[in-house]
Amino acid sequence: MRRIYSAIAWIIAGGVVVQAASIAFALGGIGRYVQDGGVIDKALVESRQATFTGDLGFPIHGIVGGMVIPLAAVALLIVAFFVKAQGARVRGARLWAGIVLGLVALQITLGYSIVDMPYLGLIHGANALAVLLAAVYAALRVRRAALSVAEEPAANAITT
Repeated sequence: MRRIYSAIAWIIAGGVVVQAASIAFALGGIGRYVQDGGVIDKALVESRQATFTGDLGFPIHGIVGGMVIPLAAVALLIVAFFVKAQGARVRGARLWAGIVLGLVALQITLGYSIVDMPYLGLIHGANALAVLLAAVYAALRVRRAALSVAEEPAANAITT
């Protein structure tokens, strides 16, 4: 279960990287589209017929951020209840899975609120980094717990 927990945490971290890359791709494409004389208005957005380079970045951002990462965060919390190293529970696995889930929930709320309050985008970007760091820390923490438990019997064998 430690490996599954760690893999899910790494999937969340990777998802954050995909999020950043896809939105940068989309916004870069919009910048180029407007620079070349294109016009983005309500009609274009509602028609969903945008055909500029980078328009694929928006649905990728929405799917990964609205479905993949939240489902992975819930799975991480569920798996956290079964994580053990050498028969003992890994301390902090549930706590860090809960922190990741909380940050992901905040991220989703901020993402859907940006249209109404654009300044929330500042927090949305900063919180993305918090999700990334928390997921990486959760993955590494479980690995370290397994390594420290594996090293203890060897240390005791030398001293006896």
